[in-house]
Amino acid sequence: MQFTTLGRTGVTVSRLCLGCMSYGGGDIPSWASGTKGWHVNKEDAREHFKIALDAGVNFFDTADVYSAGLSEEITGAHLKDMASRDDIVVATKVHGPMGPGPNRRGLSRKHIIEACENSLRRLQMDYVDLYQIHRFDPLPAIEETLEALDSLVRAGKVRYLGASSMAAWQLAKFLFTARQNGWHSFLSMQNHYNLVYREEEREMIPLCIDQGLAVLPWSPLARGFLTGSRTREGGSTQRFAGDTFAKQLYFKESDFTIADTVQEVAQKRGIPAAQIACAWILQAPGVTAPIIGATKTQQLSELIAAVDVKLTPDEVAALESAYEPHAILGHTQPTPKAMAAKT
Repeated sequence: MQFTTLGRTGVTVSRLCLGCMSYGGGDIPSWASGTKGWHVNKEDAREHFKIALDAGVNFFDTADVYSAGLSEEITGAHLKDMASRDDIVVATKVHGPMGPGPNRRGLSRKHIIEACENSLRRLQMDYVDLYQIHRFDPLPAIEETLEALDSLVRAGKVRYLGASSMAAWQLAKFLFTARQNGWHSFLSMQNHYNLVYREEEREMIPLCIDQGLAVLPWSPLARGFLTGSRTREGGSTQRFAGDTFAKQLYFKESDFTIADTVQEVAQKRGIPAAQIACAWILQAPGVTAPIIGATKTQQLSELIAAVDVKLTPDEVAALESAYEPHAILGHTQPTPKAMAAKT
């Protein structure tokens, strides 16, 4: 395994972060986000954590909304049993609905404090290394959100703060406001970034490089799209069958052309397509640790091996050549009309 630092912090993390959204399932409540039918249960997930830890992965990411908290429970139970708390870096997220009521979601001080306490309980941990806001919440003033997050750091329940998909100007506003008030600020950005969605290269990733934030891309394999799990005629995996979100993200003809190129490069190399897609994002400027996920142990082992795959300049150029601009995907982009309506 290769390692790097988490942005400008002194924390060392593996170049791959194990995403734990795959672990959970069960009877997901109607108010919860997520899809059904493809999750890995607690018993089977144990082998995933063993493979990751044995390979040197020390960075793990989950969220309270994944399987309505079950992902955090599984992640916490296995890491408590299999790893030293001082040796691992655990991240979770807050924002999404954790109950049917209006106060069980969002980034109010009320919900942030309660959500953190509940996440710690499910994880069976005294603190979270990286606590991230899962999305931007336009309802509270960002001062309320930042002050609440700062209080968690000062209370010792959170070590560092991070953010996830949003507009670059929103992140810049968060960074400026935190600095202005002397609060702890975001040190990482978990964003939507892969070979078929590179809009983050326009503003978000340059902003992160400039400000020293770690970049932790989610969906580096485009939810399996870059592994050949989906063709122009349809999908071929159980996850894809139940993943309506993926169908909304990747559908352009150029997306399929890129996926075909990934397959071609992989065939010439004699390695799985997933390793090519992962190797590309590992070499992308500014990237700290892509968040990988798997439902099968073989998939996980293949992805971990991608850290040793070095693409040539010609391969990188071929993989990038068919890209076409996309609309903003993965988060709600604020529009002038919507913003003006609130003033």
